[in-house]
Amino acid sequence: MPLSHPRRSALSEQVITALRQQIVSGEWPVGSRIPTEPELVEQLGVARNTVREAVRALAHNGLLDIRQGSGTYVVATSELAGVMHRRFADADPRHFAELRSTLESAAARLAAERRTEKDLKQLDALLVRREETWASGDTEAFVTADATFHLAVVAASHNEVMTAMYADLGEVMREWLREDVGSELTPETHMDHTRLVDAIRASDAATAGQEAAGYPFLCRAGRIGRPAGDADGPAPDAGTPTAGADTPTVRAGADAGGLSSPVGG
Repeated sequence: MPLSHPRRSALSEQVITALRQQIVSGEWPVGSRIPTEPELVEQLGVARNTVREAVRALAHNGLLDIRQGSGTYVVATSELAGVMHRRFADADPRHFAELRSTLESAAARLAAERRTEKDLKQLDALLVRREETWASGDTEAFVTADATFHLAVVAASHNEVMTAMYADLGEVMREWLREDVGSELTPETHMDHTRLVDAIRASDAATAGQEAAGYPFLCRAGRIGRPAGDADGPAPDAGTPTAGADTPTVRAGADAGGLSSPVGG
């Protein structure tokens, strides 16, 4: 994708636009490492300093993360997503779980009512991918697969505003999942999302909403503290599921020890 060579500032803007397009189009997905500086120089046909300036600009805007000794990674698909990441990276885990529960429950209900055959095929494929990455033991691949699955559920709602908002929270969501999963994927903490997909396929909005609402709260034990002003802990309600028949399915390993603290919502 060689570029023309106008004055320096305009050329830098062209490079920034070209790199941003690679991100927005999905050619460089969130979590991926972008080509090295020499590779970009060759691809774009511009000077090293111009590439470096463009990469730094996108990092400043929150789309890229420059990691010394490792490379430069895509962390957001838009400037707004970058802002979301910076603003909410240190948010109270309970508050983020409540936001996820609200958004994902509403989206799942709409998805059950509006999903197309194409949506179902996508969800089935992503569910398989999620299981494959879990089985591989690759935590980062699992985080990406799990986040992609949840975004696809929201997208199946065919509500463009809701989908765009959820996508802009994508890296905050991945950070949440990374902390939950930790450094190792263990069978007793596996959470199954089959019931959610089945409910969407069956156009069962109530069950789909209930399944989606519960996943964010079934995180690592002790991670979500008590709500402010509640000395005895949260009372059970629709947004904070307790163990029982209505709790989203958790598939454990040889025993059922993972029911109290599954991860990978």
